[in-house]
Amino acid sequence: MSFANRISQTLHDEHGATVALMERLEQMLARHRRGAPPDKADVNVARLLTDLAAGVEAEIERHFAFEENHVFAYLEAIGDAGIGEHLAGEHAAIRPIGARVAAIARAATTSGFAAAEWEEFSRLARDLSDRMLAHVQKEEMALLPIIDENMDPETEERLYQEYVENAA
Repeated sequence: MSFANRISQTLHDEHGATVALMERLEQMLARHRRGAPPDKADVNVARLLTDLAAGVEAEIERHFAFEENHVFAYLEAIGDAGIGEHLAGEHAAIRPIGARVAAIARAATTSGFAAAEWEEFSRLARDLSDRMLAHVQKEEMALLPIIDENMDPETEERLYQEYVENAA
């Protein structure tokens, strides 16, 4: 999918990365559903844990904050606050789950998973993946087209610059 609006396109690209990360997470969870936790020494596991910690934190901090502080405010200003309110509610539910999954993943990169940590991680990671995939789908189907169709070029430029400048 391609959007004319750079904000829609940037958020869409980030959604694609999030979906790919959740798919990798689900594959690891499926491989270790019954049995020992994954080995942190496995290069694919180590890469996933590192990517998961960084990717989930970026999504729940930077991406969510930008949407809440700028995109949803824009929607409210044009009289379409309902979708923003709904998605912000989902952000509030996803944020603590994502933060915990990222923290456990980060710790597991150095110390691996003890049985209790693996149990907590796998339970929360499944929940996170389910919620995140459903959330991304809603944003792709409702939020991004609204932005693409309604945002004026001046607002797009200002918000895009804001997002790009806060990337670092």
